[in-house]
Amino acid sequence: MQDYIEQRILEISSYMLETGATVRQVARVFGVSKSTVHKDMTERLPQINRFIAREVKIILEKNKAERHLRGGEATRKKYLCEEK
Repeated sequence: MQDYIEQRILEISSYMLETGATVRQVARVFGVSKSTVHKDMTERLPQINRFIAREVKIILEKNKAERHLRGGEATRKKYLCEEK
């Protein structure tokens, strides 16, 4: 694995642990795709540091469990703005 990829993975994992951000939010902050963030966190991070990978996995699972709530809230806000 190239050094810049490994550095990006460690930076992204650190950011996720500090903020609890979603994959989409992290991708926006780091200027990479959601697919890249997901692959980095689920496939590459365990090769670098299994302990950090476990913590990040908890955040990913939490965000996945809550995504239907965020989607519903976004739809609600969309239709509230259209009514005005």
